[in-house]
Amino acid sequence: MLIRFTVENFLSFRERVSFSMIPGKGTLKQHHKSNPIKGISTLKAGVVFGANASGKSNLIKAIDFGKILLLRGTKSDYPINYQKFKLDSKLNDSNSRIEYEIQHKGKNYAYGFSFNATEIVEEWLYELAKNKDIKIFERNKNARPIFDLDGLYKKNRKEEHKQFLNFTAKGTPNNQLFLTEIRTRKVKDNVKDISDLLNVIDWFQNSLKIVFPDEKYKEGIKSELKDDSKLQITFEELLKYFDTGIDGICLEKIEFESIEIPIKILERIREDLLEQKSESIRVILPYKNNTYFISKSNNELVVHKFMTKHKVFGQENLISFDTSDESDGTNRIIDFIPLIMDLLQGNNVFVVDEMERSLHPNLIMDIFEIFLDNCENVNSQLIVASHESSLLTQKLLRKDEIWFVVKDEFGASQLHSLEEYNIRFDKEIRKDYLLGRYKAVPKIGNRNKLTVLPTQNS
Repeated sequence: MLIRFTVENFLSFRERVSFSMIPGKGTLKQHHKSNPIKGISTLKAGVVFGANASGKSNLIKAIDFGKILLLRGTKSDYPINYQKFKLDSKLNDSNSRIEYEIQHKGKNYAYGFSFNATEIVEEWLYELAKNKDIKIFERNKNARPIFDLDGLYKKNRKEEHKQFLNFTAKGTPNNQLFLTEIRTRKVKDNVKDISDLLNVIDWFQNSLKIVFPDEKYKEGIKSELKDDSKLQITFEELLKYFDTGIDGICLEKIEFESIEIPIKILERIREDLLEQKSESIRVILPYKNNTYFISKSNNELVVHKFMTKHKVFGQENLISFDTSDESDGTNRIIDFIPLIMDLLQGNNVFVVDEMERSLHPNLIMDIFEIFLDNCENVNSQLIVASHESSLLTQKLLRKDEIWFVVKDEFGASQLHSLEEYNIRFDKEIRKDYLLGRYKAVPKIGNRNKLTVLPTQNS
């Protein structure tokens, strides 16, 4: 679970800004709160509202940046690829900063780093305990030694284990995170206990899921339909529930040449796959709202295409449709079904940008309601950046689950929560939001001053 995320001098964020999932004082909707771990509970939903270009997507990009930097790393002698806040020249030589406070595997952690284009300046990991924070490691390029590993040494008292940890730290490139080096070198096989490091890495790798508007989440799960009847029933039941008009789904075997992509690309794919020695290879090929699954058997390529099924008036059998023939909204629902399933399974943090794209307001409202009505014993989070003002209701969300992002006079993004406003629990807030009370709406100019529009007298 995400407790809090902090960012500074990154994209549109100038000063240090925090997005918090810590519950406020409100007592309503207690099932929206997780069971406390060492005194800390987290909220299970969060929605960030704001005008276009206010910084909603940049908040999600910042969360994603840290995940990518940790899991993929940076190539030797390459710069750390990111953009500082550009509208204040004083920050050109200042470092950027990102920190995650998280809950995972029964512990609370604070992990973060400060950095610039050439190096990681600082990096730290603390366990957040009840009475004090326990330092696991610290890195500071201006300190001597650069790495303070005493917290790790306490769990790895053998001299050879300490030496290996120290060797790994000293071998960490200036532009690489220590946790990336731990993950890459598989240090756990050579020491006694680095469970805290592995817990944090595991959270980034397996719990934190970030979905941008043009991305599909867990597309590969569709290939399991032919072998998993429960999965197929779940898909079909949810598609009917969301009123898509779809009566069934299937994987239909087709000829390789029937894949509807340019022939040159198709031939290149064929050559690449046939050159592979492994028979277990599987390729997911999404193209123009169709999804193809290509596998290899006896040195031949086998292709299945994900299809929908519909009833035909006066005919008993269902007929198959390409998903490219379905509406954008229907395809969006198909994409979100694996997300809904994993949300309710637990131990997942979904951060979704523009979740409402191509969806009717009632559908995105219903996705939230499905999750929140069934989340009492589920520790997952759904965090969304959205324009969909119908979500702005205290019938659905708590005040502390509603956030606004606005640009200040310097063009910098600022965050604030509805919790900061003194409003009744039963007040409808959507109208006030659209009228600008919470500041996170576009400031449209005076239409009468436009000189480029035709006038009635012209």
